[in-house]
Amino acid sequence: MNDDVRNIVLGVVAAGISAALGWVARTYLWKRRLRRKQSFFGLPDNSESLLVVNRNAGGPEFAVMRYDVFALLELAALIKDCNAHAQILPHDTARQGFGERTEFCVGGPASNRRMAAHLSSLLPGVRVNMDSEPGPDRGSFQIGSERYRVDNGKEEYALLARLTAERSQNTRPVYLFCGQTAITNQATTRYLARHHEKLARKYGNSSFALLLKVINSQAYGPDVVELVEDVTQAAQTPIPAAANPRNSHRAS
Repeated sequence: MNDDVRNIVLGVVAAGISAALGWVARTYLWKRRLRRKQSFFGLPDNSESLLVVNRNAGGPEFAVMRYDVFALLELAALIKDCNAHAQILPHDTARQGFGERTEFCVGGPASNRRMAAHLSSLLPGVRVNMDSEPGPDRGSFQIGSERYRVDNGKEEYALLARLTAERSQNTRPVYLFCGQTAITNQATTRYLARHHEKLARKYGNSSFALLLKVINSQAYGPDVVELVEDVTQAAQTPIPAAANPRNSHRAS
């Protein structure tokens, strides 16, 4: 074998080794990223999860708001990426505990009984005004001593929470997407889809509650979302019976 042939063979072997090492490294990084995502969502391979959705109060019995349908599609994509499966349940048929399967609960407490139960038991520092009559506080959030009013289409708020039962280290999380309007439910699921890696790095598998603001949804839809603040402590601390909100937040 002359020098030219030997150099060619060595070049081909080196290229093959480099390609193999590159493939191994990419596969390792992809698997590590997948495992972190699965851990954050509580969705190991072939696991089951629940998508609990509210119903459109003004529509037929089994109608769901189209923005809530879009929210379910956002979540279904996340679940599929984790190699897991989802079961969709209307809010008034999901009569079971939590922790055995990861749960994604969509919709405010006025139209989602499951959400109302979760807020009452897991986030006692959150109150949602569910008055049927029009008024400045209709649909507003009270979190601790602060009130956040809705200005439809201009400035709307939503709560994104990841919660686990403290009594057991092995329970799967419950994710809450509680918006003041249907489009803010979708905005909240989209925010999670875009920022789950950052949230996983910050919170790991711990509980958190974030207050989000959806800006000018009548023009930008669910895409322009701001993080107002981490309200975990205030949301998990029961509001005293006689407490009144000190401040109101609404669009100017």
